[in-house]
Amino acid sequence: MPQNAPAGTGPSPVWSGHPKGSRDYGRILAGLACAGVATFAQLYSTQAVLPLMAADLDITAAEAALTISLATMGLAATVIPWSFLADRIGRVKAMMWGITAATVLGLLVPLSANFTMLLVLRLLEGMALGGIPAIAIAYLNEEVSKAHAALAAGSYVAGTTLGGLSGRLVAGPVGELWGWRSAALAVSLLATVAAVVFLVLVPRARGFVPARATGLRSAIQTLAAHLRNARLLAIYAQAFLMMGGFVAVYNYLGFRLSATPFGLPATVISLIFLAYLSGTVSSRWAAGLTTRFGRRNVLLAGLALAVGGLALTLTPSLVLILTGLVVFTGGFFAAHSIGSGWTGAIASTGRAQAASLYNLAYYLGSSLLGWAGGLVFQAWGWGALAGALMALACLTAATVAVVHPRAEAVPA
Repeated sequence: MPQNAPAGTGPSPVWSGHPKGSRDYGRILAGLACAGVATFAQLYSTQAVLPLMAADLDITAAEAALTISLATMGLAATVIPWSFLADRIGRVKAMMWGITAATVLGLLVPLSANFTMLLVLRLLEGMALGGIPAIAIAYLNEEVSKAHAALAAGSYVAGTTLGGLSGRLVAGPVGELWGWRSAALAVSLLATVAAVVFLVLVPRARGFVPARATGLRSAIQTLAAHLRNARLLAIYAQAFLMMGGFVAVYNYLGFRLSATPFGLPATVISLIFLAYLSGTVSSRWAAGLTTRFGRRNVLLAGLALAVGGLALTLTPSLVLILTGLVVFTGGFFAAHSIGSGWTGAIASTGRAQAASLYNLAYYLGSSLLGWAGGLVFQAWGWGALAGALMALACLTAATVAVVHPRAEAVPA
């Protein structure tokens, strides 16, 4: 490996990446899928039992949603520090540290003595999980051949959907039988198993170039360069607005379905998270379509699907609401898989930091809009919340359409 390679800016110039179909390519995708389970099962572990938690702790819907918002806020606050640490110690080691710490903290959550302690532990858990999402994308861009980077990123996002789904499907039934604390424990045990499998599977990095200690000024310059890039800013705006809307939908739709006229129990409500499977499919499908239509067009198509799905949730029919949720989820993850992978393609240097800024915007949206959506829901109902989220999706699409060139070069 050349000693004069740019420190921490990307893969070694002599390393072309694992090709699709190779043994290590499969191990990378399988390992990161397990990391996605460990990360996103824990991050959203309370979402399926928010109504149960609100009733047990005598708190409002918006207050219960703080268990989600503070976890994602903690993640957002640490993705950039984690990215710089990963530049120094390596992507794999940083992910190992983060996933181990998060798993230990997750096992402590059911032992919370009060609501304040619960929120503190969720915040710390989110901070530990900040060591996974952005680093995973940077790791993929360095270890997988460029020709298959978009497909690999889509596969990773598909794995994260399975992680989020598994945590919610476990939490719902367990929570209804034995309470939200038992639900949190069950999800943490699931995450522990996934973390161990990740540690076993993930291969050592071959494309990583360690960074030299460059100081605060250099770090700020790297981040500032990304923030001056209009194309990256458009992707960050998409991440903030769409993730905020996505979390708001899943935070508060359960409250709507548990109230009249539907009156669904917690176990049945947890099944709405099966809609995540549409995201598992659409994220890989969208990544494959980029070779034919380009990232810009596929991202816009995903946003259009999300808006159409939200429109269906405005109806009083349970069948149409659930159909709309499936369409909305598929559209969201299609757009997310394109946006998350696009950061590494646009940023020629400081890829880990570019991906970290994407995740910062993504989880700030989850924290702020996911919580604020509860205020809208409590004041004006589901119709006002869905309408506001549709407006945000349209604003996102307009931003992407204006900033990214129409005649985009199709990825190699």
